[in-house]
Parts: sequence; structure tokens; C-alpha cells
Amino acid sequence: MPPTPTALLSPADQERRRALQRMKAVALGALVLMAVVFAVAFVLQTRYPWLQWVRAAAEGGMVGALADWFAVTALFRRPLGLPIPHTAIIPRRKDEIGSSLGEFVETNFLSGQVVRERLESTPLAARLGAWLQQPAHAERVATEGATVATAVLNALSDDDVGDLIEDLAREHLIAPDWAPSLGGWLGKVVETGAHHGAVDLAADHISTWLADNPQTFDGLVSKRLPSWVPGMVVRLIDDTLYREAVSFVAAVRADDDHPARRAIDDYLARLSDSLQHDPETIGRLEDAKASVFDSPRVRGLAAEAWETAKTGLLTALADPTSGLRVRAAAALVEVGDRLTTDAALQRRVDGWAIGAAVFLVERYRHDIASIITDTVQRWDPAETTEKIELMVGRDLQYIRLNGTIVGALAGVTIFTLAHLVLGGAVA
Repeated sequence: MPPTPTALLSPADQERRRALQRMKAVALGALVLMAVVFAVAFVLQTRYPWLQWVRAAAEGGMVGALADWFAVTALFRRPLGLPIPHTAIIPRRKDEIGSSLGEFVETNFLSGQVVRERLESTPLAARLGAWLQQPAHAERVATEGATVATAVLNALSDDDVGDLIEDLAREHLIAPDWAPSLGGWLGKVVETGAHHGAVDLAADHISTWLADNPQTFDGLVSKRLPSWVPGMVVRLIDDTLYREAVSFVAAVRADDDHPARRAIDDYLARLSDSLQHDPETIGRLEDAKASVFDSPRVRGLAAEAWETAKTGLLTALADPTSGLRVRAAAALVEVGDRLTTDAALQRRVDGWAIGAAVFLVERYRHDIASIITDTVQRWDPAETTEKIELMVGRDLQYIRLNGTIVGALAGVTIFTLAHLVLGGAVA
């Protein structure tokens, strides 16, 4: 398996590769040292008998080093390229390893109980509140929220949103009959006398208008009189009409039980009853509503409403000094203050967060773990082997080094025991 070019590795993987190569060199150096010591000791042991123990140690060290080299190499590839059974374990069983790893994570980490215990020991709300209390953090959240909202608004289709608004308007605003609801509302207004203030306001405005516009009555009636009527009579008629109008309005303003007021009350009461029970009145109102909100007009209003709202929102979201952004950041700071001081709110927020996390983990634990399984299955066997070797290969080289040392100790120990037991029979 050719190694991945260094330029394609991350800085961390490049450092792992250098460390792995160093440890491989050390382990190989230990094996070469044992071989050299063995050769020297083997040649000179007849002249220097004590070198038999050195030879035995070096011999055991070589055996241990070669055995552990074979074991470590067999995990990642075939030793010397030979098709030896049960070698190249990782590339051959990559999919099984990924499945086992996903199952291990799902069983031991993606457990509702594990997540609950971990989160219950963490003051989530208090930490979030302390973080949001800082204006810079609140501004950052508001900025990120504005970015997300802007992206969503730009992604929405104007035609689709217009159709949605039109459908909602038709369903909730236009389709229902207005007359019964308006009649009921008007009946309650009349019953409680809530309309008296509007009558007073209208009377006040009419009185003010009459005081400011007396000339409006000039010729209002007199111009329709025969030409033979004396001019004095003409002026008297116009003046009298004006004074009567002023006097009438003043009387309405002064008398809460004026006949005009009672007439208005009676009319509104009859109108309320007709709107609720008279089919003709109901039909006339609904026909008027339908003529006002005909199809092209509704679609135009929906499109105009959406365009206005969208433009206003995008402008406010793009401006860091806009009222929307400023109020959003201030509101987040206030939320942070409450989260750090209100114990009851902290408990509620922690409960919501823990409940949501446990629900998501228990419902989607298998889907989350399958990400690991699917990702490993998509990896190329050679790539998988190299990734795993870079992660654990350096530590595995220590096994080779330790095998050399343990083999040497075992070799000299066995030789010593054999020498003690068998005596001169040991060469």
C-alpha cells in the first residue's frame, strides 16, 4: 500500500507519520543490534564461554522482535507481501470494524441515561446565561441570527410566499362569514355603551367644523328659493339654518340622553341584529366583501404585503444599528441576566434541554451511530489502514521494542535454566 503523499495529510497526521517512522526505526534498530550481538557472540563463544549467555539473550531478542514485527504488521498488511492466512486484518475487515465501532458508540455513549447523567451534572442554563450576559456575545448571537434569517428570506420564493399568504387570507379572512361576527361585536359595543365615546368625538368635531365654516351655509337653501323672495328673507333662512345646526349639535353634546343619541343606539342595535339574523343583510355584506377582495386584488395585496415585509426585514437585518438588531442583542443580554439569577427559570431551561437531548439521542441514536459505520464503509481499505496506523501505529512499535527486550530476557533465562538443569549438555 503506497503511503499517502505528505502534502495531502493534515498537520496532525504529518506529525503522527514522523513519530511513527521514528519508532519504526528504533524498533528496527533494536532488531539489527540483537542480530549483530548474536553474530559476534556466536563466533566468540568458544573462546569466551560467558558469551553463551549474550548469544542466548540476543537470540531470544531477535525471536521476540521478529514475532512482534509479524504480529503488528499483520494488522495492517501482509508481511513481506505473502498471502499468509489471518493477516492484513484491518483492510480485510474494515466494514466489520466500522460496524463494531458504530455499535460501541451507540451502546456506550448514545444512551439516554448516560446523556441525562452528564447533562444533569452540568449547569447548562447558568453557563448559557453567563455567556449571554456579555454584550459582545449577545451581539454575536444576534449577528449570526441575522445572517441565518437573511439567508432564509433570500432563499424563499416570492411566488410561493405570496401564494401562501393568499391561501391563508382566503381561509382565515375571506372565506368565513363576516356578518355574524361583526353583528355580535357591534351588539356588545351597543350593550356596553362603548360607542358613546365615538359619538362624543364626532359631535365635538362637527361643532368645531361648524364654528370654523359658517360660510358653508350661505346659499345652501336660499339659492333654491324663487327669485321673487326678498333678499332679507333669503339671508334669514340661511342664518337660521346655520344657528339650528349649531344649536342641535350643542344639544347633542350637552345631553347624554338626547333623542339623536337614542336614535343612534337604536339603529346600531337593529344593525347588529340584522347582521346576525337577517339573510338579506348578511348577503349584502358578504357580496360587498367579495367585491372588495376579488381574486386579482387579493393576490396583489398578498404580494405587496410580502414584498414590503421582506424588504423591511432584510434592511433591518443588514444594519447592525437597526432597531431590530439592537433590540435583539439587548433582549439576549436580558435573557442572560435572568438565566443567571432566576433559579426557577434555570431549572425549567435545564429540564427542557435535558429532555430534548435525551429524546433526540434515544430516537436517533442508531441514525447517529450509522454515520460512523457508513463513513468507515465508504473509506478505501488502504486509506482506512493508513488512518488507523497513523493513530495507533507509534504505540504498536513499542510492542516490537518491548518484544525485543522481553525476548532477550526470556532467552537468557531459558538458557540459564537449561544450563543449570542439563549442565554440560548445553552448548
